[in-house]
Amino acid sequence: MQQELHKTVSHLLTIGGDERIVPAHADGTNKYFSSPFPRQTVTYASSTANDISQPAFDHLCDFVADHGLNADMVGTDYAGHLSVLRDRIAVAYGLPKGTDVAFSASGTDLEYIALQAFAGRAPQGIHNVLLGADEVGSGCILSAAGQYFAGQTALGVPTSKGQPVAGLAPVSLSEVSVRNGFGEAFDSAVIVAAMRSEIERALIAGKFPLLHVVHGSKTGLILPHLDDIDALITQFGDSIGFVVDACQARITSPAISAYLMRGAVVLLTGSKFMGGPPFAGFALVPRATAQRIAPLGEGMATIFRRAELPESWAGAENLPTSGNAGLTVRLAAALFELERFQALDFHTIARVVEQFRCASLALVDRIGGTRVTPYPFADRESAGAHPIEMRTLTTVDLSGEGRAIDFDGATAIQLRMMQSGVRLGQPVKCARFQGPDMMGKVRGTLRIGISMPQMVALAALGDAAEAQLDSDMAAIGDAFEAALAAV
Repeated sequence: MQQELHKTVSHLLTIGGDERIVPAHADGTNKYFSSPFPRQTVTYASSTANDISQPAFDHLCDFVADHGLNADMVGTDYAGHLSVLRDRIAVAYGLPKGTDVAFSASGTDLEYIALQAFAGRAPQGIHNVLLGADEVGSGCILSAAGQYFAGQTALGVPTSKGQPVAGLAPVSLSEVSVRNGFGEAFDSAVIVAAMRSEIERALIAGKFPLLHVVHGSKTGLILPHLDDIDALITQFGDSIGFVVDACQARITSPAISAYLMRGAVVLLTGSKFMGGPPFAGFALVPRATAQRIAPLGEGMATIFRRAELPESWAGAENLPTSGNAGLTVRLAAALFELERFQALDFHTIARVVEQFRCASLALVDRIGGTRVTPYPFADRESAGAHPIEMRTLTTVDLSGEGRAIDFDGATAIQLRMMQSGVRLGQPVKCARFQGPDMMGKVRGTLRIGISMPQMVALAALGDAAEAQLDSDMAAIGDAFEAALAAV
């Protein structure tokens, strides 16, 4: 009986998403090699995707059994579950009163909610300014342009990549880089200057400028600075809008509230730092922004179910009334992890974060890599005060020591390491080679990221946490050296 329950929970974790969620390998893992069941691995891959933790899996077994949950969930049950989750999110993050919560089957789908939140503000549609395209989800370039990004949606509706989502405002897209070719992050002032140029161009064209802020890029950047955002708001007022890509979930409750109080839509996922299984996301929409939302475009009915969007949004009644049991359990697991983490006191969190930071930087030295700094050069004097949530991720450039490891080489190393039971975050494109032999090629990187459930487990170890981290980093170092020799 217990075995059947385990199978049911694992199955639910692999349905109700787009094509990326289905098992893609013989061991039952998806395309990102994360599993819908607990397993014993050395995993610091929270920047890409997690395996579900044993405590969260046990929680889901009780949840599924208590509610008689199965793949045939009906809409009324779905709406009830999501209503409870909305309340729990509001409490966990201490959200400002009146904040709307909209759910999606992936972080990539959240871009549609951001576009919808600011639709109808200008006669010629939206000009979306995407910050750090290489350091956000790959499909976001399409969804941020109001286009489908996969062969089918989470509702099972067949689509074509690049096909516009019907009814969304006309969307033009521009990209603003966050790093130069050497991998150095641009100063906030440089980012804002580029944004200001895009704003002025959009306003002249009769478009509404929607500006992406990154709070926790793939390498841990936070750009632009909050005071620079305030300067733009002072200059342009409500003729511009902001969406915060916090999909890594490496963000504190005060930071979320600070963005919401400025009218920004904040996007988060439960599958990165939060430690839940992929794919599940939610958007936080401040009251003032929600009150101005235009009626939902007809294409939103191909992406979202009625219960996933706030019932007060005009046009929500036209969305499908079906339920999504898979998304329900993934969200339930993510909230379970979030609440456990939020119950830790700050001093415990700070201790574990510092232990992880020291252990991961020692690993970087061991494998002959270079840390990719998660802040601009101009901020180096205040680097010690870099937000604590960004110290949960260490990005290592592997291309030093005369090895010239490029992006493809890093990918091969990562795959080889996974075969030995060690998982790190996927390589990220954040720098290029400058010499004549490798000119233009992307430098190879790997990311070492801790998650909320790992922090909870390490906190429980007390003084033994440091030894556990050292043991894990030693295993990662051994697997890296073996993989490097093999490729």
